[in-house]
Formats: sequence, structure tokens, C-alpha cells
Amino acid sequence: MVNFGKKLMADQIPEWKGYYINYKLMKKKVKQYGQQLQQGEKDRRRVLKDFSKMLDDQIEKIVLFLLEQQGMLASRIEKLGKQRAILAEQPDISGIAELREAYREVGVDLIKLLKFVDLNATGIRKILKKFDKRFGYRFTDYYVTTRSNHPYSQLQQVFKHVGVGAVVGALSRNLAELQERQGSYLSIYDQPSAALKDPVIDMINSSVDKLTRSTNFLRFLGQHAMIVGEESPSTAGEEEIEDQKYHFMSLMLNLVNTFLYMVNTYIIVPTADDYSVSLGAASTVCGVVIGSMAVAQIFSSVYFSAWSNKSYFKPLVFSSIVLFLGNVCYAMAYDMKSLTVLIAGRLLCGMGSARAVNRRYISDCVPARIRMQASAGFVSASALGMACGPALAGLLQWKFKIYMVTFNQSTLPGWVMAVAWLLYLVWLWFAFKEPNRAFEVNDAPQNPASGQRVDFGELENGLAQPLLRDSENKQNDDEDEDVDDSEEAVEDSRKPAASIGSAYRLLTPSVKVQLLIYFMLKYAMEILLSESSVVTNHYFSWNTSAVAIFLAILGLTVLPVNAVVGTYISNMFEDRQLLMVSQITLLVGILFSFKVTSTYSAIQYVGSALVTFVSAEVLEGVNLSLLSSVMSSRLSRGTYNGGLLSTEAGTLARVVADGTITAAGYLGIEKLLNVTLLPSLVICVASIACTFLTYNSLF
Repeated sequence: MVNFGKKLMADQIPEWKGYYINYKLMKKKVKQYGQQLQQGEKDRRRVLKDFSKMLDDQIEKIVLFLLEQQGMLASRIEKLGKQRAILAEQPDISGIAELREAYREVGVDLIKLLKFVDLNATGIRKILKKFDKRFGYRFTDYYVTTRSNHPYSQLQQVFKHVGVGAVVGALSRNLAELQERQGSYLSIYDQPSAALKDPVIDMINSSVDKLTRSTNFLRFLGQHAMIVGEESPSTAGEEEIEDQKYHFMSLMLNLVNTFLYMVNTYIIVPTADDYSVSLGAASTVCGVVIGSMAVAQIFSSVYFSAWSNKSYFKPLVFSSIVLFLGNVCYAMAYDMKSLTVLIAGRLLCGMGSARAVNRRYISDCVPARIRMQASAGFVSASALGMACGPALAGLLQWKFKIYMVTFNQSTLPGWVMAVAWLLYLVWLWFAFKEPNRAFEVNDAPQNPASGQRVDFGELENGLAQPLLRDSENKQNDDEDEDVDDSEEAVEDSRKPAASIGSAYRLLTPSVKVQLLIYFMLKYAMEILLSESSVVTNHYFSWNTSAVAIFLAILGLTVLPVNAVVGTYISNMFEDRQLLMVSQITLLVGILFSFKVTSTYSAIQYVGSALVTFVSAEVLEGVNLSLLSSVMSSRLSRGTYNGGLLSTEAGTLARVVADGTITAAGYLGIEKLLNVTLLPSLVICVASIACTFLTYNSLF
């Protein structure tokens, strides 16, 4: 592995050498500060002051040069604009071609400047992290907050791109006007959908997209999916390989698999209590019926994750067959009058959970440039399935027999899902394309930074990584920290976890707290959803259709809530602040759910359920976002990855919650609500306390 110091020296443009961050000097200073503190030559406050001043000086040097270069580009564009005005009055084909090429040369120089910003922003982030690690002090939080929020902030000039955006706009507009517009007098501002197709502009826009710190809706959903891919490709060859591995229909099949599985999970919730009673069991046995699918999923997630190391097609085929058989068993249990067959059917459905394969396919086989959209699609498919399941159950209210086989509101969910999985299997068999795993990436280093004319493909090298922290550059940071003083990486320190035990040993206190929070929110959500039919029937005499509508409305809140949080709220507050507030709001929802008086109204139940569910949804997105940041890079790949660990924590929570419902049923339905809410309350308080204790490490 080439460490960042060597990468900086290799990739910098020679004539700009004096304007890059002096990363080597700052590393040396950090080491000296450590020695001075140990020897008592300086106190901590003096060290912080000296380091802040040195970093301020480095950033000022970078920013002033950046502004100078932007001014030079703007001046060149202005001169070209005068030439364009002359050509507009006296058109000349060769002159227009030369002018267009001149604009593109400005674009090439702009890409060089973006690479300059990229390297310096990465250097700033890495040296701050080294300082924090050396002194055990969250200096980064203080430095970024004080500098970025100041009205004279120079740090913002590095991480924002207002000036660059103006240059890109000028280039795009002028290049567009030089092209044939078929007599149209409209500009790009009048036709924003008619994007200019020019290779230089495309490369610039791609780079600018990586430059922004904004956590938009797609990024938020992508982190919500806990899909952590490998490092983004840095060469044109790697991008070509990714494109060859990518197959759109195969991606769609994975997303449909996710959707159908979530429908399969929640379609039985409104009728599970009635089905249990029809087979001679108590209505609270619905907890076991619903939870048995989660029990099997605990084990299926592991073998599907391991299987996806070798194939994607075979696990999906196996999943479809098992889910088809499981739903047939679930539907046939009514005529067989067997609770055992009913539970066995749900266990089979859980054994067919291929969500680990779906996540892995997106992480490994979808090109980096659209991976965030695919991740957002994964979350959206899950949310849509969660809403459609109960809604579909509410529509299946018929009752009839065909050759002694009963079709009613209890069995129809099983038959409908069996048919759906059979059709999916046929589609999968003919449309899925197994990606070629034989590709090998040539890692020969490229150096696009030179004073000579640079090829477009070479200029694109190194611009794929986002400049600020996310789940991918967090992996790079961790790898940079794994090197010793001689900057030689230890190979074993970068290998993925080979077992559950080794994965557990990689869990820091911060990661453990995030997994506890994930367990807590999934437990609270499962209690709310699984016992809803029993509770609403007992207190409000709701029928199956009313329960189905209620659950569907809850499910439909997922995407709007994530849209608001991902687009607006996450840009206004830190993730750890949202984490604490959403936990407290969830606690309030749980408290208001308790029955403390002789009467219990539907308004109290529905209101507290909405607060609980929405808070849990917000908490889930923020929790997984933080989890992807604080988790070791070794857990970003392999069988025992971060996605598997979070899935196991959530699935275990569902199992415990459904078991709690069934166990509480023996105390009587009157006590069911309060008894099942009490563990939610205790776990929520515990998670808030743990979050408070680890708050400063959540960054």
C-alpha cells in the first residue's frame, strides 16, 4: 500500500509544489509535540495553540493559491468570451472549433485544480486524525467547528466550491452556445434538462460532485442500507472492469428480491393472531409465528453472506425455492390444522432471507458512480415492501375453497407470496447474469500531474474519492493509520475478519454502543408492529382491514421521514446530536404508549405509535451512518462484515421481541401492552446512558 505522504509527493503538480500542504513537516511536528508533552516542555494548551496556528498557515497558503488560480481561469474565460462575441458577428467554422478547444483546455486546467484541492483536503483530514490519535483528544471536532462557522473561514474555501461552480457554469454555457442549437435562442439556464454532453464538462461535474460535504438524500439512504463498498476505482481500467461486472437487470432482480422478502415478512402481521386462534392456540402465539422467520434469518444471514463470496445467482435461486415452499407450508397449515406446519413454514421463509446477498451484490458489482443510488434503491424497496405487506393483507379478505383447499384471510397471504416467488424464480432463471469474478485489476501507479498536456482518462485518475469523510474515505483513513512510523503497512491488519470471534474483537466501545442502539430500535419497532393486531382488537375492536391500514400508514412514513432527515436535518446537525435527540424522542413515544389509566384511547395508541415508529426510523438512519464511520475498515468486506453484524443485531432483537409477546401472553391480554413495553423502556434508557458515555468518540 502506498501511504498518503508518498501519494502526495507522487501526484502533486511540480510547478505547484510549494502550495500543497506540507504533510511531512506536520507529521514531524505532531511527533515532536508528543515528545515535548512527555518531557514536560510544553503543556497541552500550548500544543493545541501551536498546532492550530501551523494548520491555519498551511490552509491560508492553499486557499490564496486556489483563489489566484481561479482568478486566472476566470480571466482566460473572459478573454475567450470576447473572441466568442467577435465570432458571433463574423461566424467562422475553423475559428469556432479553435475556440471550443480553447475552452476545453481551460476545463483541463480546472480539473488539475480540482485534483489540487482533493489532495490538500485529504491531507488536512488525515493530519487532524493523526493529531487526535496521538493525543487522544477530539481536536478535529473543535477545529472544524470553529473554522468552518467563522465568517472569515478559509477552511470553507477548501471544502466548498462556490468559485469552482461559477467557473464550471461559465465553461458549460459558452461551450453550449458554440454548439449548433438548431436555431434556438435559449441558453442552458432556460433548458436545465438539456445538459451539455462534453467529456471535459462531464469529468468536471463528476469531480465537483465528489467535492461536496452535503449529505443528500441518496447518501443518507445509502448509509441507511449499511452497504459499504470497496475503495472507489482510481483508474479507467478499474472503471471498465466495474462496468463489465455490472448488469442492470441483475440489480433489479436483487431489489425485487428485497421488496418481496419485506412484503413476505409483514403480510401476515394483521392476520397472524386470527390464524393462531383458528389452530387452537392463543392469539399471543402470533409472536412466535411472526418471530420464527427472524429466528431462521439469524442463521441464514451467515451462510448467505459466505455463499455470496462464490456466487450470487445460486443463493438467489435457493432463496426463491425455499421461500416458495415456506409459503406453501404456511398456507396449507390451515387445512392440516397444524400449528407446527405453520411455524415450520415461517422458519423456511426465514431460511430464504437473501438480504446479505442483495447488499453484497450492490457493494461488489455496482459501479461506484451509481452505488449510492443503488443503495438508496435497496432501502426504498425495503420500505415499500414494509408498507405493501400489511396493505395487501387488508385486501385479501375473500373466503372460498378449491378441491378441499381453503382460501381465506389467513391462508391467502401464503398463497399469494408462493405465486410471487414462483414467478420471481422464473424471471431470475432467464434474466440474471452472474458477474465474472475472474477480472484482475492492474494496480500500476499512474501520475497524471505533470506540466505537459494531459490525457482526459489520466486526469480522471484519483478524482473518484470524495474529499470529506464518508464510509469509503473512512476506510482510507483507517488504512493510513495502520502504518507504523516507517509507513510500512502490516498486511494482516487489513485482512477482513475471518470469523465471528475475530469480527467481535474488532468492535470498539463506540461500535458496541451503536449495535446496542440498533438492537433497541429494532426491538421497539417489532413490539409495536407484531402485537398491533392483538392490542387494537382488545382495546378498540379493530378488524383486519383497520389494522392493515394502520400498519401500511406507518410503513409509508419511512421514505418521507428519510427524505426530510437526509436532505435537510442531517445538514443542520451532527449525526451524534441527531442520535441523542431521536433516542430521547423514542423514549417519549414508549412512555406515552403505556396504559396507566382505566381507559386507553385509540388516539393515545396511534399518536404514541407514530412517535415511536418515526423516531426509530430517524434513529436507524443516523445510527447506521455513524456505525459506518466508527467501524473498522476490516469490517467493510468479507463474510463477517458490518452489514452482517448490524443485520444479526436487528434480527436478534426481533426474535427477542416476538418471544416477549408470546411469553407476556401467559399473563393475560390485559397486561400484554405494559409488560412488553417495559423491556423497551429499560433498553432505551440504557442505550441513552451508553451514548452519553461514548458521545465524544462518535465522530
